[in-house]
Amino acid sequence: MTSQTPAGWYSDPGQVPGGPRTERWWDGARWTDQTRPATTPPQQAPAQQQAPAPFAQQPTPPGANPAYPNYPAYPGQLPPKSRGKGRIAIAAGIAVVVLAGIGTGVYALTSGGDGDNKSDKADSRSQSPKEANPEGPGAPGDSGGGGGESPTPDAPGASPQAPLDKGFATDVSNGVAIPVIKNWTGTDGAGVAGITVGPYPCPNSKDDVCVKGGASTSSAKRLKLDAKSAKAAAKEDIAKNAKSSYGGKTYQGITSHKQVFAKAVTVAGQKGYRVRWSVETKSGVDAWVESAAFPSPANPDKLVVLRVGVDMPRTAADKSTGPKAESIDKILKGIKKATVTGNGDAGENV
Repeated sequence: MTSQTPAGWYSDPGQVPGGPRTERWWDGARWTDQTRPATTPPQQAPAQQQAPAPFAQQPTPPGANPAYPNYPAYPGQLPPKSRGKGRIAIAAGIAVVVLAGIGTGVYALTSGGDGDNKSDKADSRSQSPKEANPEGPGAPGDSGGGGGESPTPDAPGASPQAPLDKGFATDVSNGVAIPVIKNWTGTDGAGVAGITVGPYPCPNSKDDVCVKGGASTSSAKRLKLDAKSAKAAAKEDIAKNAKSSYGGKTYQGITSHKQVFAKAVTVAGQKGYRVRWSVETKSGVDAWVESAAFPSPANPDKLVVLRVGVDMPRTAADKSTGPKAESIDKILKGIKKATVTGNGDAGENV
């Protein structure tokens, strides 16, 4: 799952010189058409930089987004906020958000866009430069491709606003809020929200940083699932989740998996279904991967999918500090209806 600049309100890159300051909503993958009067001190506008060259095996997302006044259209792949020379790869998450991936999976936040995780189109809106990969938990987008032929605006460099709901990571589009459990970090988003914990050097690259756990939300539609019920959605998504989270070069691929359980669950008052796998990777990092699907408490006609990935503890210190498999249960139990909601279809047709 590929990480990105968190969704939030940032200084408007299309600001009219001399006019009142405004902020524009960054959904974790691209700028939206939502603006509001500025509520924070002036901050430097996002710089432009050349987008990375596309991967041959990654097709350009259909249709570039139209440009706002004073800055060019996005060609389908966005460069991330500068994080130094290395790439941040987050196993499990959001997602993140997003977070995109936020969510479980391998997040790749690179300055050069050469992430390893070739994820399918997922709008976890938590991934830049590779759009959030809903196929890897929060985080939730196409792994990129295209883009590089023309300069593109950088992702926002300013810090986002305070959490919409303290102690929770809120997905305003899907109407759910994930509890930010002890020691975890959360990110709000529109179309995805995510939480992560435990950064550590990735097993296959000293320049990368992975996390021990992550979870992210997305809609079944955004993940391009055909299932119409929570049970079918969870069963359909689990293999995609595992592949996106631990199947890339960072973990050198999954060598085996075993279903831990598949059972009904109540999430935010809604009848859902969860499927958990244990996976083994060639890198030696084994993990629990789970997909849980349930109707949105804000819109019962919409299916929400929570993707979770947690590294299995390998040392006594890991067992002491966590995360543990029980963390997944705690996250699911604490999910609630969001106190702030937005357009339920936002970003789903990206």
